[in-house]
Amino acid sequence: MNTNDIPLLECVTVEPKLEAEGVVIWLHGLGASGHDFEPIVPHLNLPHIRFVFPHAPQLPVTINGGMVMPAWYDIRTISESPGRESEEDIRSAAQQVQALIEREESRGIPSSRIVLAGFSQGAAMALHVGLRQERPLLGLMVLSGYLVLEDTVDSEWTQASSQVPLFSSHGRRDGVVPHARGHAAFERAARDREESKWSDYPMMHEVCGPQIADIAGWLQNLFGRSSKSS
Repeated sequence: MNTNDIPLLECVTVEPKLEAEGVVIWLHGLGASGHDFEPIVPHLNLPHIRFVFPHAPQLPVTINGGMVMPAWYDIRTISESPGRESEEDIRSAAQQVQALIEREESRGIPSSRIVLAGFSQGAAMALHVGLRQERPLLGLMVLSGYLVLEDTVDSEWTQASSQVPLFSSHGRRDGVVPHARGHAAFERAARDREESKWSDYPMMHEVCGPQIADIAGWLQNLFGRSSKSS
């Protein structure tokens, strides 16, 4: 994918206290912003890691009456039917996220030191982009997420992506993205994967303290067992 001509998304960037040895690119949910997960950074205890929180493009969203809001793609219907999400929007957003990955590589962080993360619609994008990488990322983190463009999975997911550790978590009382849909996405993504982790919590469509602690432990382990030169 050539992203040289793709304008970079505006981002909230949290630079580490020490020299950056890795990056987490974290995509927010529908109608939110890059500031959404910024307050979590101090709780993750990763002094060598840069956090990049991009702002999604402003798009009209059909299920919200066509209101323009931060969105990675249009959602046309709440039913789980073919064409539920705009493929054109997803492909465009994927290029924009890929451009951020390549920007971090140009700043000296190899793909093997980059984690792609997201929440809800952002998690769907993280899964979509992360599983189509030619060069493996360090990890994929999917929070309250799901699969988009499911009919393209078999032809587009790369062999390289099967090496990437996957962390998925979901609220058992999620009324926005049903728990079953999130778990089904995890099971499909985890198939033939060397390392995957699923966790769920007694919460709705949100994050909670125990989940943040689990995220911190997973990220610390990932970054701790590899080096900047890997």
